[in-house]
Formats: sequence, structure tokens, C-alpha cells
Amino acid sequence: MGGVTREKEAPRPADADRLRVNLCGTELDNPVIPASGTFGFGLEFAEIYDINILGTFSFKGTTREPRFGNPTPRIAECPAGMINAVGLQNPGVGQVIREELPRLKQVFHKPVMANVSGFSLEEYAETCALLDREPQVGWLEVNISCPNVHGGGMSFGTDPKQAAAVTRAVKAVTRKPVILKLSPNVTDIAEMALACEEAGADGISLINTLQGMRIDLKTRKPVLANLMGGVSGPCVFPVALRMVWQVCRAVRIPVIGMGGISSAEDVLEMMMAGATAVEVGAANLRDPLACRRIIEDLPAAMDRYGIRNIRELGGH
Repeated sequence: MGGVTREKEAPRPADADRLRVNLCGTELDNPVIPASGTFGFGLEFAEIYDINILGTFSFKGTTREPRFGNPTPRIAECPAGMINAVGLQNPGVGQVIREELPRLKQVFHKPVMANVSGFSLEEYAETCALLDREPQVGWLEVNISCPNVHGGGMSFGTDPKQAAAVTRAVKAVTRKPVILKLSPNVTDIAEMALACEEAGADGISLINTLQGMRIDLKTRKPVLANLMGGVSGPCVFPVALRMVWQVCRAVRIPVIGMGGISSAEDVLEMMMAGATAVEVGAANLRDPLACRRIIEDLPAAMDRYGIRNIRELGGH
């Protein structure tokens, strides 16, 4: 316009190539993964946008038997976040294999991450073994960190010996990469990660939610029927970042960072701490387009901070 000329920019790699990462031997188009429990089995989101833009996603936490979950109310607000006590409501692994995965295959053409919970070593192993046989499952994310169930979940994730036992039980019956999802509700997060690595884990994901509660001033009783629940959202990001930093310096296997991520800048910060990829949780519940927006914003955010390729930020 008006005779104004612009100096040509130096050639840069295509945005698609700039965002690729490798997670346990499988290349992802980008490091953004919707977290389990915030994306269902993908079908509702596939009606809003093409979910193949995602690196992958971790589907709804699955147990051997169907679970109704905890009584209501299950959700409470808190500053810069939320508290949930859903309690692993899911249809059970049999229905997931018979119904959910075939439906998902119609709309998602990449490997999906299977999130598995259990209440015994045998249950973890049996559920993982069944999902390991499914061609569309690329990784098994083993949740030993859910704070909202009794007699399982987090009870395995607060004792290094128990965490190692779950890891060994699952690795004995699977061939696909096994990623242990850790609880922040421990004294030494690096010790937990090391126990899983030494037992054969292929990767670590963290953090799951922090334990918290709210009290209704009018009734003078806890807001949640479960009394306590898991705190998530931007308020937990600094805690999550610190723990990811510690774990990335303690283990040699890939780490997926999560906890309060809601922007492209958060993704970069988490990867600068050492994460290979990230999971986005509570942001999906506030804005169904959150993950798409973050992926679209990543190249510009990288440009602002002089990052040519996201793989230069760290990780394994």
C-alpha cells in the first residue's frame, strides 16, 4: 500500500513441523492433550470442531465394572478454579470397547490415550490388558491418583511401593506404553515418579487434582456430598509446574505436565519445566474450544519468545 515495502521474513519451518513432539515412541502433531474426565470419549467435542487437530486425548477414566460415581452435588466453585468429586463415573471397560471406541473411530483418526483406574492390582491389570488389545489405543494412562474414590485410586499413588506394584502388574500384561498418573497429595513427588520408573513405567503424567473442600455458609455444611474433592484450574498451575520441574529432573522417561493450563503461554512454561507434552483439563469445562484455541495460538506465542521449534524447550 502507498509504495510501502516490507522486508521478507527469514524462512521458517512450517507451523505444523514446529509443533510436533514424540511421546513414548509415537509422534504427535502437537503437544496438546485434553485430560481425562474433561473430554468424555471425544464425541461431544467432535460435534463442535475437528478433534483431529489435537495431539491426542485421554478418554474418560475407565474401570473394570461400570460406576455410577459419587452422589450429588459433585461440583463446587473456588477462586480461579473448581472442585469436583465425580467419582470415576463410567460405563465399564466392556462397554467402552464394544460401543465407545467404535464410535470414536468414526471421528478420530489418531491413537487415543486410555485412562484406567482400579481398586486392586488385579483390576488394574485386567482392565489394561483388555484395552491393550485395542488397535486405536496408543498409550495406557494408569490413574493412581484420583482423590474422589474410596478404597482405590489415590491410595495406590501415595505409597511408592504400591505405585511400583501397580506399574509392574500392568507392564506384565501389556505391550503399549504405560504412563503413570501421579497425585500431588504426597510429600515427595520425585520419589513416587522414580518408583514407577524403576518398576518399568514408560512415562509419567502429573499432576492430578489437589484435595480441597468448600463449606456452604447458609447450611454450615460441606458443599460436596463427598465432603472433599479435587481442586483444578488456574489456581493449581504454580504447584503443578513445580512438581513437573522436580519430576523431570528425577526421571529419564517422558513427562506429561498438567494442572491449570489454559493458554499457549502456559503450555510453553510447562514444557520449559521439562514436560514432553501437556494435558488440558478444567479449561475444557469452561470453554469447549479451549484446546483448539491453545493449538492455534501456539505458533504466535512461540514467535514472541523466539522459539523456532517446540522440541527445543526440553522434555525427553
